[in-house]
Amino acid sequence: MQHWLVKSEPFKYSWEKFNKDGRTFWDGVRNYQARNNLRLMQEGDLVLFYHSNEGKEVVGIAKVVKESYQDPTTEDPNWVVVDLSPVETLKKPVTLETIKADEQLKDVGLVKQGRLSVMALKREEFDRILELGS
Repeated sequence: MQHWLVKSEPFKYSWEKFNKDGRTFWDGVRNYQARNNLRLMQEGDLVLFYHSNEGKEVVGIAKVVKESYQDPTTEDPNWVVVDLSPVETLKKPVTLETIKADEQLKDVGLVKQGRLSVMALKREEFDRILELGS
C-alpha cells in the first residue's frame, strides 16, 4: 500500500462536501508530476486530504476506490482521475505550520514542493501526520 496527499481549495471542494458526496473523482490535475502520481495510485491506497490556500491543513483521510482513468472533464488523453472516498476526519486538523515545524516532516513534499497538488508520502510521514492529528 502506498500513501498520498491531495490538495483542494475548500471553496472549490471541501472535506465537508466530499463527506456529503461520499465519493468523487479527483479531476482538474494539469501538472505532469501530479498526473503521474495519480497514475501510480492503487485501489486501497490511503490519501490525506489537505485544504490549500484557506486553512492550509490536513483535515481527513480518504482512500482510492478506483484506479486512474481518463479525466471526464477533458478530451485530452494526457489527463487522468482516480476515484476517492472519505474514510475519517482527523480529530484535529494538522496545519502546514505544524508540519513545517516537525523535524520528522522536514522533507515531506508539502514542504519541499508546496505547489504540487498530488504527492506521495512515505509511510512514516503519513503516520506522523496522523499522530499530530489525534
